[in-house]
Amino acid sequence: MVTSTVTRARLTTNQIRGFWAAWGGWALDGMDSFIYALVLAPALRELLPRSGIPSTTENVAYYGSVMFALFLIGWGLSMIWGPLADRFGRVRTLMLTILCYSVFTFLSGLVTNIWQLAICRLIAGIGIGGEWSMGGTFVAEEWPEDRRKMGAGYMHTGYYFGFFLAALANAYIGAKYGWRWMFILGGTPALLVTFIRYGVHESAAWRQRVAATRRPKMREAFGKLFSSTYARRTILNSTYLLVSIVGLWAGSVYVPTSIIQLATRAGYTAADAARLASYGTMVLSVGTILGCLVLPPLAESLGRRLTLGIYFLIMFFSISLGFGYVFYLPANALTWFFVVLFFLGVGGANFAMYTLWLPEQYSTECRASAFAFATSVGRFAGAGITFLVGAGVAYFHTIGTPVALTSIAFLIGLALLPLGEETKGKPLPA
Repeated sequence: MVTSTVTRARLTTNQIRGFWAAWGGWALDGMDSFIYALVLAPALRELLPRSGIPSTTENVAYYGSVMFALFLIGWGLSMIWGPLADRFGRVRTLMLTILCYSVFTFLSGLVTNIWQLAICRLIAGIGIGGEWSMGGTFVAEEWPEDRRKMGAGYMHTGYYFGFFLAALANAYIGAKYGWRWMFILGGTPALLVTFIRYGVHESAAWRQRVAATRRPKMREAFGKLFSSTYARRTILNSTYLLVSIVGLWAGSVYVPTSIIQLATRAGYTAADAARLASYGTMVLSVGTILGCLVLPPLAESLGRRLTLGIYFLIMFFSISLGFGYVFYLPANALTWFFVVLFFLGVGGANFAMYTLWLPEQYSTECRASAFAFATSVGRFAGAGITFLVGAGVAYFHTIGTPVALTSIAFLIGLALLPLGEETKGKPLPA
């Protein structure tokens, strides 16, 4: 009897180091992003009076939404990293993105008013948005074809592992030493740059492309996204990302504040409520990490569009039921909200699909530009929607209803998914 075994390609030293650099940067990126969500209330309560603004609940919610909107605008501006990476290389640009968000997160811990914090979050957003596209492009190009899809799923777990780190840090550092030390901790990713600088080389695909032709000019790389070959998929990919962004920023970002409100309503002290917010973030993170690990085999079996559709459905039900119904339960609301958080986390892994799917749709000469543009441009609209949610919270004096309404975006995404480019079974374009 003859038996056959499937042998996967062995990973080289550069592939391993490059993956951990991308994963580590994305993990610390996630930690940085969620630090602000966790320390939003105490930071604004201190900074608003120093800025001549009363520290009321409504003002904290309103200016919190303004800060989130500015952060998303910064992430939208991060599309500039794509053409830079297509011309000068993925690794060099990756280091710059990490330095950008590290420095300005650290400075966020030193601010004296909300306007300084706004500037720091805007510029930190530019760096944070760029790390995903640079790391995802590198892993897609450098890992062997038979491992590339799982590599995308593995890499994306980093962001949500960062959520876990942020929640853990908030429980033991933020609760004890205050919100400023959380931002100072968020500046540590700069140390990762030294490892990348001396341990990781450019992807083989990018080096071969440059050797065979020439370095593309930045405007050429960006212009290809709207050529007859790519224009349709670029517009659709950006729209899918916008749907995901609405769910992440209008849903998950309000999770800590929602838990604090539910815990306070249930009679917990402020300190215990803050710890519960951290634990809730951990539950959310565990769900998302599991969702990231399951996504690649699902995408290989069912296809990219159907798999993303499943994750969109999970997000729709989690947000609409969690914030529209469970949040208002007269008893045991906090317990059931924690249950919903797990599924909200699983659905949040829909972002991992883009790490897998976007590189498959574009050639090497414009891949980083496409990844950066699609994952960034929707943040501008997301900023407006986040602002509207914040305004809705201030108007209705509740978080639940305005956030629950954002679930409608996932129904729009489901309607558009059949138009997307299906790449199941196709190799990465040269």
